[in-house]
Amino acid sequence: MKSMPPTETGPAPGDAVQGSGAAPKPRVRDRILDTARNLFYRYGLRAVGVEAIASEAGTNKMSFYRCFDSKDELIAEYLREQGQDYWAWWDGAIAPHAGDARRQIEALFDNYMRLTCKDGSRGCSFGNAVVELPEGDHPGRRVIETHKAEMRSRLRVLSAEAGASDPEALGDTLMLLMEGGYLSRLSFQSQGPLTVAGKAVRTLLDAHIPVPSADAVPPGRAARRRGTAPAG
Repeated sequence: MKSMPPTETGPAPGDAVQGSGAAPKPRVRDRILDTARNLFYRYGLRAVGVEAIASEAGTNKMSFYRCFDSKDELIAEYLREQGQDYWAWWDGAIAPHAGDARRQIEALFDNYMRLTCKDGSRGCSFGNAVVELPEGDHPGRRVIETHKAEMRSRLRVLSAEAGASDPEALGDTLMLLMEGGYLSRLSFQSQGPLTVAGKAVRTLLDAHIPVPSADAVPPGRAARRRGTAPAG
């Protein structure tokens, strides 16, 4: 069914029209999208149908198709919204450590562990979705591929800024660790292998980032690296 442009959506039959003194009611499109984000993440893309989304959002299928051309387009929009939230989280996690890329990587994974281990986490919405979208031309699949390419690029850039001897290898290894952690969360709940991700990241960083020689750093820093206090 051909939809009207989103900006032209109006209330569905049965949707209450707010009076001038009432708080504005969320647009039908926003209610549908918010509902879909919750249901898709909790139950999966294929398990949730248009009728269930519309009903949970307090509207109907006619209004759904005035807002979205198809369920596939809603899936793509859901993933775009998830991506925006993800990058806001990422930027917030590393911002306090600007100028120290190694510490940014550590902070990113520390925050990632807390977020992924909390109750109700279903792992990565993109990783969950890609399993259900084998079709290369699905609009949601393209959103996933763009998102994951950006993640890979960001981790490689951070690795280079941290001084890794092979930043591409380190960045890709960090991505494998993060992706595997999301999956293990689904298999082992909150007390699985994911709990050692922080330690694993620090081991990787130690292995990939050369330690400057004692001649290349101030004596105080070199002493601390050896585990002894500077004299005097």
